[in-house]
Amino acid sequence: MESALCRPDTRLIETLAWDGHGFRRLEAHLGRARASAAILGFAWNRAAIDEALSDISGDRALRVRLTIGRAGDVQLITAPLPPAPTEWRVAIASERLNPDDPALQHKTTARELYDRARANLPDGVDELIFLNTRDEVAEGTITNVFVDPGQGLITPPLSCGCLPGILRGELLASRAAREGVIRPHELRGARLFVGNSLRGLIPARLVE
Repeated sequence: MESALCRPDTRLIETLAWDGHGFRRLEAHLGRARASAAILGFAWNRAAIDEALSDISGDRALRVRLTIGRAGDVQLITAPLPPAPTEWRVAIASERLNPDDPALQHKTTARELYDRARANLPDGVDELIFLNTRDEVAEGTITNVFVDPGQGLITPPLSCGCLPGILRGELLASRAAREGVIRPHELRGARLFVGNSLRGLIPARLVE
Protein backbone atom coordinates (compact mmCIF):
# COMPACT_ATOMS: atom_id res chain seq x y z
CA MET A 1 0.00 0.00 0.00
CA GLU A 2 1.21 3.52 -0.74
CA SER A 3 3.17 4.78 2.27
CA ALA A 4 1.23 8.07 2.43
CA LEU A 5 -1.95 6.10 3.08
CA CYS A 6 -0.27 4.32 5.98
CA ARG A 7 0.77 7.44 7.88
CA PRO A 8 -0.98 7.58 11.27
CA ASP A 9 -2.15 11.16 10.69
CA THR A 10 -3.80 10.44 7.32
CA ARG A 11 -7.54 11.13 7.38
CA LEU A 12 -10.39 10.33 5.04
CA ILE A 13 -12.06 13.37 3.45
CA GLU A 14 -15.55 14.03 2.17
CA THR A 15 -16.52 17.53 1.07
CA LEU A 16 -20.26 18.04 1.44
CA ALA A 17 -22.62 20.70 0.16
CA TRP A 18 -25.21 22.01 2.62
CA ASP A 19 -27.96 23.75 0.65
CA GLY A 20 -29.86 25.25 3.58
CA HIS A 21 -32.15 22.25 3.89
CA GLY A 22 -29.84 19.25 3.95
CA PHE A 23 -26.68 17.68 2.59
CA ARG A 24 -26.59 16.86 -1.11
CA ARG A 25 -25.68 13.25 -1.93
CA LEU A 26 -24.88 12.51 1.72
CA GLU A 27 -25.31 8.74 1.56
CA ALA A 28 -23.15 8.48 -1.56
CA HIS A 29 -20.38 10.43 0.16
CA LEU A 30 -20.54 8.32 3.30
CA GLY A 31 -20.69 5.13 1.25
CA ARG A 32 -17.43 6.05 -0.45
CA ALA A 33 -15.80 6.96 2.86
CA ARG A 34 -16.96 3.73 4.48
CA ALA A 35 -15.56 1.67 1.59
CA SER A 36 -12.19 3.40 1.93
CA ALA A 37 -12.27 2.93 5.71
CA ALA A 38 -12.73 -0.81 5.27
CA ILE A 39 -9.86 -1.08 2.78
CA LEU A 40 -7.44 1.17 4.67
CA GLY A 41 -8.20 -0.11 8.17
CA PHE A 42 -9.97 2.95 9.57
CA ALA A 43 -12.58 2.56 12.30
CA TRP A 44 -16.08 3.51 11.17
CA ASN A 45 -18.40 5.31 13.58
CA ARG A 46 -21.57 6.38 11.80
CA ALA A 47 -23.11 7.63 15.04
CA ALA A 48 -20.21 10.06 15.54
CA ILE A 49 -20.55 11.28 11.95
CA ASP A 50 -24.29 11.83 12.30
CA GLU A 51 -23.82 13.66 15.59
CA ALA A 52 -21.23 16.00 14.08
CA LEU A 53 -23.34 16.71 10.99
CA SER A 54 -26.41 17.41 13.12
CA ASP A 55 -24.75 20.64 14.26
CA ILE A 56 -25.00 22.07 10.73
CA SER A 57 -28.09 24.20 10.21
CA GLY A 58 -29.24 27.49 8.76
CA ASP A 59 -30.35 28.60 5.32
CA ARG A 60 -26.91 29.64 3.99
CA ALA A 61 -25.20 27.37 1.49
CA LEU A 62 -22.08 25.86 3.06
CA ARG A 63 -19.06 23.83 2.09
CA VAL A 64 -18.57 21.24 4.83
CA ARG A 65 -15.26 19.39 4.98
CA LEU A 66 -15.70 16.15 6.91
CA THR A 67 -12.57 14.24 7.88
CA ILE A 68 -12.33 10.88 9.63
CA GLY A 69 -9.28 9.67 11.55
CA ARG A 70 -8.00 6.13 11.90
CA ALA A 71 -9.80 5.73 15.22
CA GLY A 72 -13.08 6.90 13.70
CA ASP A 73 -12.86 10.41 15.16
CA VAL A 74 -14.65 13.09 13.17
CA GLN A 75 -13.76 16.71 12.40
CA LEU A 76 -15.77 19.32 10.49
CA ILE A 77 -14.69 22.58 8.87
CA THR A 78 -17.33 24.81 7.28
CA ALA A 79 -17.10 27.72 4.86
CA PRO A 80 -19.58 29.64 2.72
CA LEU A 81 -20.35 27.94 -0.60
CA PRO A 82 -20.30 30.45 -3.47
CA PRO A 83 -22.64 30.11 -6.46
CA ALA A 84 -21.64 27.58 -9.12
CA PRO A 85 -19.32 29.09 -11.73
CA THR A 86 -20.51 29.47 -15.32
CA GLU A 87 -17.16 28.36 -16.78
CA TRP A 88 -13.72 27.31 -15.61
CA ARG A 89 -10.50 27.80 -17.51
CA VAL A 90 -8.37 24.67 -17.28
CA ALA A 91 -4.81 23.77 -18.22
CA ILE A 92 -2.74 20.59 -18.33
CA ALA A 93 -0.64 19.91 -15.22
CA SER A 94 3.07 19.37 -15.73
CA GLU A 95 3.24 16.38 -13.36
CA ARG A 96 1.86 12.95 -14.29
CA LEU A 97 -0.11 10.44 -12.22
CA ASN A 98 0.77 6.77 -11.92
CA PRO A 99 -2.52 5.04 -12.79
CA ASP A 100 -1.49 2.00 -10.75
CA ASP A 101 -1.12 4.00 -7.53
CA PRO A 102 -3.80 2.70 -5.10
CA ALA A 103 -3.86 6.06 -3.31
CA LEU A 104 -5.72 7.56 -6.26
CA GLN A 105 -8.79 5.47 -5.43
CA HIS A 106 -9.25 7.06 -2.00
CA LYS A 107 -9.97 10.63 -0.97
CA THR A 108 -7.62 11.32 1.92
CA THR A 109 -5.45 14.08 3.34
CA ALA A 110 -2.47 12.39 1.63
CA ARG A 111 -2.89 14.61 -1.43
CA GLU A 112 0.21 16.78 -1.45
CA LEU A 113 0.50 16.68 -5.25
CA TYR A 114 -3.01 18.08 -5.67
CA ASP A 115 -2.61 20.70 -2.94
CA ARG A 116 0.67 21.86 -4.45
CA ALA A 117 -0.89 22.14 -7.90
CA ARG A 118 -3.82 24.21 -6.59
CA ALA A 119 -1.51 26.46 -4.60
CA ASN A 120 0.43 27.23 -7.80
CA LEU A 121 -2.37 27.63 -10.33
CA PRO A 122 -1.21 29.83 -13.22
CA ASP A 123 -2.84 33.23 -13.53
CA GLY A 124 -6.22 32.97 -15.21
CA VAL A 125 -6.53 29.20 -14.61
CA ASP A 126 -9.20 27.71 -12.34
CA GLU A 127 -8.25 24.03 -12.52
CA LEU A 128 -5.40 21.79 -13.66
CA ILE A 129 -6.02 18.48 -15.41
CA PHE A 130 -3.58 15.65 -14.75
CA LEU A 131 -2.52 13.16 -17.40
CA ASN A 132 -1.21 9.75 -16.39
CA THR A 133 2.03 8.10 -17.40
CA ARG A 134 0.22 6.43 -20.34
CA ASP A 135 -0.62 9.87 -21.77
CA GLU A 136 -4.30 9.52 -20.88
CA VAL A 137 -6.48 12.10 -19.15
CA ALA A 138 -6.91 11.18 -15.47
CA GLU A 139 -8.58 13.90 -13.35
CA GLY A 140 -8.40 17.45 -12.09
CA THR A 141 -7.03 18.57 -8.76
CA ILE A 142 -10.54 18.68 -7.26
CA THR A 143 -12.72 17.45 -10.14
CA ASN A 144 -13.42 14.61 -12.51
CA VAL A 145 -13.11 15.34 -16.22
CA PHE A 146 -15.80 14.89 -18.88
CA VAL A 147 -15.83 15.47 -22.63
CA ASP A 148 -18.75 15.42 -25.04
CA PRO A 149 -17.58 14.75 -28.60
CA GLY A 150 -21.18 14.84 -29.79
CA GLN A 151 -22.49 11.49 -28.56
CA GLY A 152 -22.83 12.27 -24.85
CA LEU A 153 -20.50 12.68 -21.90
CA ILE A 154 -17.39 10.51 -21.57
CA THR A 155 -15.29 10.32 -18.40
CA PRO A 156 -12.08 8.36 -17.76
CA PRO A 157 -12.39 4.91 -16.14
CA LEU A 158 -10.86 4.45 -12.70
CA SER A 159 -8.03 2.49 -14.32
CA CYS A 160 -6.75 5.79 -15.74
CA GLY A 161 -5.98 6.97 -12.21
CA CYS A 162 -8.96 9.02 -11.08
CA LEU A 163 -10.96 9.25 -7.89
CA PRO A 164 -14.40 7.61 -7.93
CA GLY A 165 -16.10 10.99 -7.70
CA ILE A 166 -19.64 11.23 -6.35
CA LEU A 167 -20.99 13.33 -9.22
CA ARG A 168 -19.16 11.06 -11.65
CA GLY A 169 -20.80 7.99 -10.14
CA GLU A 170 -24.23 9.62 -10.27
CA LEU A 171 -23.86 10.52 -13.95
CA LEU A 172 -22.65 7.01 -14.80
CA ALA A 173 -25.48 5.36 -12.86
CA SER A 174 -28.09 7.47 -14.65
CA ARG A 175 -26.39 6.80 -18.01
CA ALA A 176 -25.88 10.51 -18.49
CA ALA A 177 -22.18 9.66 -18.95
CA ARG A 178 -20.14 6.64 -19.92
CA GLU A 179 -16.55 5.60 -19.32
CA GLY A 180 -13.90 5.88 -21.99
CA VAL A 181 -10.20 6.66 -22.31
CA ILE A 182 -9.65 10.33 -23.19
CA ARG A 183 -6.49 11.47 -24.94
CA PRO A 184 -5.12 14.99 -24.44
CA HIS A 185 -6.00 16.13 -27.97
CA GLU A 186 -9.65 15.26 -27.29
CA LEU A 187 -9.81 18.05 -24.71
CA ARG A 188 -9.49 20.48 -27.61
CA GLY A 189 -11.93 18.93 -30.06
CA ALA A 190 -14.96 18.33 -27.84
CA ARG A 191 -17.13 20.13 -25.33
CA LEU A 192 -15.22 19.99 -22.06
CA PHE A 193 -16.55 19.84 -18.51
CA VAL A 194 -15.10 19.35 -15.05
CA GLY A 195 -17.19 18.60 -12.02
CA ASN A 196 -17.61 17.37 -8.49
CA SER A 197 -20.44 16.89 -6.04
CA LEU A 198 -19.87 20.27 -4.41
CA ARG A 199 -19.99 22.43 -7.53
CA GLY A 200 -21.82 20.28 -10.07
CA LEU A 201 -20.87 19.97 -13.73
CA ILE A 202 -18.93 23.03 -14.88
CA PRO A 203 -18.37 23.93 -18.55
CA ALA A 204 -14.64 24.32 -19.10
CA ARG A 205 -12.27 25.82 -21.64
CA LEU A 206 -8.71 24.59 -22.19
CA VAL A 207 -6.09 27.31 -22.14
CA GLU A 208 -2.58 26.67 -23.40
